[in-house]
Amino acid sequence: MIELEGVPELIDPVMICAFEGWNDAGDAASTAVGHLDREWKGEVFAALDAEDYYDFQVNRPTVWLDGGVRKVTWPTTRLSVVRTGGDKPRDLVLVRGIEPSMRWRSFCNEILGFAHELGVEMVVVLGALLGDTPHTRPVPVSGVTSDPDLARSLDLEESRYEGPTGIVGILQESCTHAGVPAVSLWAAVPHYVSQPPNPKATLALLNRLEDLLELRIPLGELPEDARAWQLGVDQLAAEDSEVAEYVQSLEEARDTAELPEASGEAIAREFERYLRRRDGQPGPGGHASDSGVADSRDSYLRDPGSGRARPTRSTARDEPRDEPREESSDAAKAEPDGAAATGDGRPAGGAKPRGEEAGKAGRAEGRAEGEAERARRGEAEEDKAEQGPDQDAGREPGGSDGSDEDPADEADGNA
Repeated sequence: MIELEGVPELIDPVMICAFEGWNDAGDAASTAVGHLDREWKGEVFAALDAEDYYDFQVNRPTVWLDGGVRKVTWPTTRLSVVRTGGDKPRDLVLVRGIEPSMRWRSFCNEILGFAHELGVEMVVVLGALLGDTPHTRPVPVSGVTSDPDLARSLDLEESRYEGPTGIVGILQESCTHAGVPAVSLWAAVPHYVSQPPNPKATLALLNRLEDLLELRIPLGELPEDARAWQLGVDQLAAEDSEVAEYVQSLEEARDTAELPEASGEAIAREFERYLRRRDGQPGPGGHASDSGVADSRDSYLRDPGSGRARPTRSTARDEPRDEPREESSDAAKAEPDGAAATGDGRPAGGAKPRGEEAGKAGRAEGRAEGEAERARRGEAEEDKAEQGPDQDAGREPGGSDGSDEDPADEADGNA
C-alpha cells in the first residue's frame, strides 16, 4: 500500500507525466516537465523502485562524487509536487522518468495508486514524435483522449490510433480503464533535426498545456532558446541545397494541407487566446502577459491550423493594449480567402480583401478632404460679403487708393 508522509493536502491536483525514450523525440516532453519542476521548485516526495522496472544494461546507473564520497544514481521515475500560485492556485503532481524496460502494467498501476491517494482529478501525459513537419512552421501539437465525453468537453481528438505504442499510450489506457480522465499531448518534431534538445517543441507543449489547464507558466529563457534553435537550423539548411529544397517541399505540403482548415472560427479562437494572454493578470513567477514573453512565444510557436502567415511588422507590446493591431499568433495573421478576425476576436465573415478595403479607405479620405476644402472656401466668401460689396471702391481707376498720393506728384513737390 502506498503511504504518503509529508505531502500536504493538494488543491485541484493534476498529474503531468513525461518519460524519456521512444515517446520523447528531441527530449521535448521530458524537458517540458523538467522545466515545470525547475521553475516552480518542485519537491520530490516519491520514487519508484528501479529494480522492478528497469534493465540496467539498457539504462545504466551513473556514479558521481559528493564531497569526495562516491554515490550512485539509479535510473527510475520520480514524483514531485508544485503549487502554481496566482489568483486560482492549483497543485501539479509531476511524474518524470525513463520508459520502463519491463512490467508496464505494474508500473502504470503504481502511478495510478499515487494518483488515487493524492486525489488527482486528471492525468496529462506529454509526448513527442518524429514527423514530416518543417522546422520553419509552428510545431503541431495534438491533444487526444480515449474518453468521448472528455474529447467533447475539452475540444480534443478521440484517439483512433492502431499500432505499436509506448508507455504514454499504455498509461493513458490504464487511466481510462480505471475511470481517471486522461489526455495525451503530442508534439511533432522534424525528423531531419531530431537531435535533442528541441526547445521549440518543448515550448509548444507548454503553450498547449496552458490552454488545457487554464494556467500561466513562467517560461524563463525558453523563448530565446527556441529562437536560437530555429536560427541555427535555418543556417544549416541554407548551407545544403538538397536540405533547403526538402524543407521547401515540406512547407508547401504543410501550407496546402492546412489552408482549408483556416476558417474564420479557427482564426477567431486563436485570436481570443492571444488576447487572453496579453490582457491577463501576471501569472506564476511574476510573468505578465504583456511582458514580451508571450509575444515571442506566440510569434512562431502556435499551431491553429492556419495557412501561410505574413511576417510580423511590430510586436504586440508596441501597440495599445485595447486595440491590438498586429496579432503575434500565426492564426490571427493568416487571412486565407479574405477571412480575417475583427478587433473583438470575432470572424469578419465576408470581409473584403485588404487591397479593396485600403482602396475604399483612400477614396473616403479623399472625399472628406474635398468637403473640408469646400467648407473653407464657403467661409471665405461669407467673410468677404460681410465686409462690403467692394473693398476696392475707394481706389482710383488706375488701381491706387484715393487717399494715397500719386508717386509722380510726390516727386514734383519735393523738387
